[in-house]
Amino acid sequence: MRRATGRLADETFDLLIIGGGATGACVARDASLRGLKTALIERGDFANATSAHNSKLIHGGLRYLRNFELSLVRESLHERRIWQRIAPHLVRPLPFLIPLRGGGFAARAALSAGLTLYDALAFDRGRLDDPAQRLPGHSWLDAQAAKRLEPVIDANDLGGAFLYYDAQMYSPERLALECLLDADEHGAAIANYVEAERLLLRRGRVEGANVRDKRSGVAFDVRARVTLLAAGPWADLFMEDALSKPASHKLARSKGIHLVTAPLSRHYALAVAARHGHFFVLPWRGRTLLGTTDVPFSGNPDQLSVSEKDIEDFLDFVNRHLPAARLSRSAIDYAYAGLRPLVYDGSSDTYTASRRSELVDHGREDSLVGLYSAIGGKWTTSRRLAQSVVDTIARATGARLDKCRTATEPLPGGRIGRFEEFRQSLMSASPERDNIAHLAQLYGALLPRVLSQLKDGPSLLDPIAPTGDIAAQVAYAVREEMALTLADVILRRTGIGQLGLPTEHALDRASRLMADELGWSEATRVSEVSATRSHYEPTATP
Repeated sequence: MRRATGRLADETFDLLIIGGGATGACVARDASLRGLKTALIERGDFANATSAHNSKLIHGGLRYLRNFELSLVRESLHERRIWQRIAPHLVRPLPFLIPLRGGGFAARAALSAGLTLYDALAFDRGRLDDPAQRLPGHSWLDAQAAKRLEPVIDANDLGGAFLYYDAQMYSPERLALECLLDADEHGAAIANYVEAERLLLRRGRVEGANVRDKRSGVAFDVRARVTLLAAGPWADLFMEDALSKPASHKLARSKGIHLVTAPLSRHYALAVAARHGHFFVLPWRGRTLLGTTDVPFSGNPDQLSVSEKDIEDFLDFVNRHLPAARLSRSAIDYAYAGLRPLVYDGSSDTYTASRRSELVDHGREDSLVGLYSAIGGKWTTSRRLAQSVVDTIARATGARLDKCRTATEPLPGGRIGRFEEFRQSLMSASPERDNIAHLAQLYGALLPRVLSQLKDGPSLLDPIAPTGDIAAQVAYAVREEMALTLADVILRRTGIGQLGLPTEHALDRASRLMADELGWSEATRVSEVSATRSHYEPTATP
């Protein structure tokens, strides 16, 4: 996949997508597979914001049942199964325990009813070819059985725990990237670090956008019959700039932070209820991912950060409700923050706000024909939202499109059949590679392409970090995956920096490999290392 800035400037498209997160990537894939001439631009790197900074879950939304959002839960559970099928390397089952304290019958009965309904709405969860991907129904464990499974839930008043199943992403960044790789294979013109500066308007119709290549500084027009804004937390702000007035559809932004620590649980995720909310203890890549907060955010999304107070407050919350964890500040290896873009419903409570999505037709709302916005939603339902977007565009333009295939067509790395058989075949062929399990999950069927970089020298097989990543991944990311900065590689193309600040050796080795590929000066290389390192530094104040 190469940056298609030449095509963007020279061709006219059926669809221009502004935004390269989960929604934009899924729309680009759907549209290109169905025959639309598609362009996508992203002002930063792909999946660099909300789509990366989340709890890594593909889930039905058990707690949405409290709001009686049965259709959203059913849609989410259906889409969960689809992601398991089309990306079996990146989306895998995850067992959860919900510990109940106090032993109250009412609380247990209510949760049992909710889980029973959750199972019923997931009636097709076993319709997968791979038995390892099929999710069992829920069950009840008494206190002793629950503590044997996960000692960290030990408490004097533990009444027991419910066991249920959802799914987890190994890398949301790569899941979005694979959607874009598939779109690229089917003719889409894609470029990161290209920012839309203004809409192209003629007689009340939007005909694309004037954009600027942030790498070269060159501005040019991208022309399209239809333009879709898929800008996540920035969507309404972009529209306000475009209209010079308040946007017709506002977003409520919710800040969620996550902390990475040494393992707190053995094999199970924990969903811990609290008086005002809940949090997850998630096993992820040999670490624990703690998430998440849900706090209204009214600032500039570009200024989002994690403060030391954020970390202290969340640690206090976790320790209060999971005292056996005994977490101190020194236990935190990495902290990151994301913004949930929620469809604004007038409420100030973002925790109970719906995670539904909405497609806005600005021809009806703002007299801007040919412009749409996709707002709200979540990772799990992004594929289904994309299908709806493309269906709507087809009806509006009279285009005759192929049938949607994104629910059945595997992603490029997902063309592997049963994951465990695939992994074992790789292990048998390459027993000396201790990191093959990690690489198999990151790349799936694309791994042979990554390893083909070894033709340039056996040193590219060398481990570059304790995470299991190797030097060949850096070369591959630059050559085939549009990685332009060190942060692109460290944070989004590989696992080198997703568990915390990489070692000096890893930063030095990766930056020198990129310098060789991209012709960086020594000053540029040092600057890239410094910029990447700063990503891991919490701010002093909220």
